[in-house]
Amino acid sequence: MRCDLPWPMAILLAGLMLSGPAHAQPDTLPPPRKLEAPEARDDGYRPIDLPTALRLAGVANPQIQIARQRVLEAVALRQYAAAQFLPTINVGSSLDHHLGPIQESNGTILKVNRDSLYVGLGASAVGAGTVTVPGVVWSGNVSDVWYGALVTRQVVRQRAFESEAIRNATLLQVATAYLELLRGAGRQAVAGLLLNDAREVARVTANFAKTGQGRQADADRAAVEYEQRKSDVIQAQNDVQLASARLCQLLSLDPSVALLPMERQVIPSGLVPEPIPLPELLAIAITQRPELRQQQAAVRAAMLELQHAKVLPFSPQVLLGYSSGAFGGGSDLATQQPRFGSFAAREDFDVVLYWSLRNLGVGNVALIRLTRSQLRQNQLRELETLDRVRVEVASAQARVLARFAQIETNERAVKSSESAFKEDLLRTRNNVGLPIEVLDSLRLSGRSRYAYLDAIVDYNHAQFELYVALGQPPADTLARPVPAVEKSND
Repeated sequence: MRCDLPWPMAILLAGLMLSGPAHAQPDTLPPPRKLEAPEARDDGYRPIDLPTALRLAGVANPQIQIARQRVLEAVALRQYAAAQFLPTINVGSSLDHHLGPIQESNGTILKVNRDSLYVGLGASAVGAGTVTVPGVVWSGNVSDVWYGALVTRQVVRQRAFESEAIRNATLLQVATAYLELLRGAGRQAVAGLLLNDAREVARVTANFAKTGQGRQADADRAAVEYEQRKSDVIQAQNDVQLASARLCQLLSLDPSVALLPMERQVIPSGLVPEPIPLPELLAIAITQRPELRQQQAAVRAAMLELQHAKVLPFSPQVLLGYSSGAFGGGSDLATQQPRFGSFAAREDFDVVLYWSLRNLGVGNVALIRLTRSQLRQNQLRELETLDRVRVEVASAQARVLARFAQIETNERAVKSSESAFKEDLLRTRNNVGLPIEVLDSLRLSGRSRYAYLDAIVDYNHAQFELYVALGQPPADTLARPVPAVEKSND
């Protein structure tokens, strides 16, 4: 069976990289687009191709959407951390109404009824003290604010690369599900061809048995073979339905929608040029894989956390406050002054600076040890991810090479088995060959056709795996110059 799947590399690159350029800034993510499922045909099936499936997954798959929301969450946290550099503004008023005794600083007890009112920037101005709630205030630890902003920036990068890795993995699942749908449709077509051949063999052997020119046992074998081929058709139909349901799940479509690939044939499709050696592929993956860049951002964030823990004992806790408003009041002890009078403008500027050793310094030492351990864990995770990426690239390339070799072998097997079946069927029709021979040829033809189809689909699957294992690099990264042809001197 010849398989014809027109997958130009430009279409695949556009479909696989549908979120824009690699490593785009997370706060410039494009808004989700509304895509409708393909319209149903007269037979109830909805045709779909791979680029459409990839686009649908990019805007409808929950895993991709959740990953994007995590990026937006990290961006919001980064903005909140950056906002800690700005002061807080408090505007309000406070009223103090006192009835009864109070004690002066020298210990004297006074019985006084007094009132005070403050209105303006800040609140809670009582007695001779400063404004308790400053109007413009900045409070915090300098290193907390500074390193908090630096760490959240790395967290944003970490989430962005994580989102890209999830998108790549999800689109690989979509491509795999589509290939399985294509495999199911191909096996259904092969099963139909084999059913027709088995029907012809059963008809010929049955006619020979009726006329006495052949044995009834041969006719019975052919009839059994025909029934088994019917079972294969049913199984192939079931495989198509299962593959369609799996693809609908990934595309967030109603599983009752029956999808069918638009391609009528399947051909090998190479995404990664064959001449690229394995060491160069490994180098491309190390620079392009978002999982590695995600771990690198995590290591940088852990390093900043460790620096913060070391600087924290030397970083001051700062409080800056400024208040401005109208303040006035009075008491029953003050003569020639009303209970609410003497209002005038008032300004307060406060600066508080102090250093802290947490838990006599033991807490600071424990924090340093904790962040140092977290840094080492992230470094080990980066090494673990690097080893996994290398294995994935090497394994995917090995599968590509093996499947490609199988395609050529199975193609020759299909040609030979088809030729043998036609020859044995002709001999059986002429009552020269034995029916058992044509049945064996039919079975060999079926196995070779299925193996040929599987080899092509598995080869395309391996190409997708290799492409994703490389981190979906830009097309120019994979471009290779055409080798020059040496001119002959003749």
